[in-house]
Amino acid sequence: MKNKVLELDRVTMQFGGLKAVNELSFSVDEGEIVGLIGPNGAGKTTVFNCVTQFYDDYQGNIFFTNHQNERIDLRSKKVTEVIDEGIVRTFQNVELIPDLSILDNVMIGAHNQFKTNIFAHILRTKKAKQEETMIREKAMEVLEFMNILDIKDQFAHGQPYGILKKIEIARTLMANPKLIILDEPAAGLNDKETDELAEIINNIRENYNASILLIEHDMGFVMEICDRVCAINFGQYLAMGSPKEIQSHPDVQEAYLGKDE
Repeated sequence: MKNKVLELDRVTMQFGGLKAVNELSFSVDEGEIVGLIGPNGAGKTTVFNCVTQFYDDYQGNIFFTNHQNERIDLRSKKVTEVIDEGIVRTFQNVELIPDLSILDNVMIGAHNQFKTNIFAHILRTKKAKQEETMIREKAMEVLEFMNILDIKDQFAHGQPYGILKKIEIARTLMANPKLIILDEPAAGLNDKETDELAEIINNIRENYNASILLIEHDMGFVMEICDRVCAINFGQYLAMGSPKEIQSHPDVQEAYLGKDE
């Protein structure tokens, strides 16, 4: 039996009189790829924001098993500390610095690993230079893994959207993730790029020993890549199971297709 890396226990997030998430419980196992699906407005991104502590006033509990195999209550962590525990995420809108090179954008992903302070880097101390060299070498390895090392010195600005997505995912790998949260990773990609993304995500699981939790509206992509799928609607749990089980589940079909009268 695999260990749980993430556990949501009766999580509720309310905005005024609206419950965006309502007593939601599900888990992600180590080495597992889990999809979180639901119609628009179902509360999926709110769930991500609770896990990463962008929202910290939710009810219920969210537990995470970090690299030290410690089961921690994420509520005890600030949003800036979550990444240190091993949780990284991407966003629906790609967040890159257009005037930096691809390599520099990826190196930013390791900001939590720098031990020397900003003054050491300004003064170019020996320790700071050694640290930067180590991070740069790691970024080169990640870019090679993502098959974009040959364009490392090009600016992020003007790159095709599929490349921007790769850069963003590459940046998450710099943070030594144990759980990667992907918010609509296939959005805006063509069929070829979507197939390549599926391969990349599987390779990340195998090569970086990371679990993956993703939101995605492309149901073909979700059903192909995920080990299990959790379906929600209006913030409430509908079902969780294999892709095949979820596809045939009557409550999921009703949420997406409506109920026949």
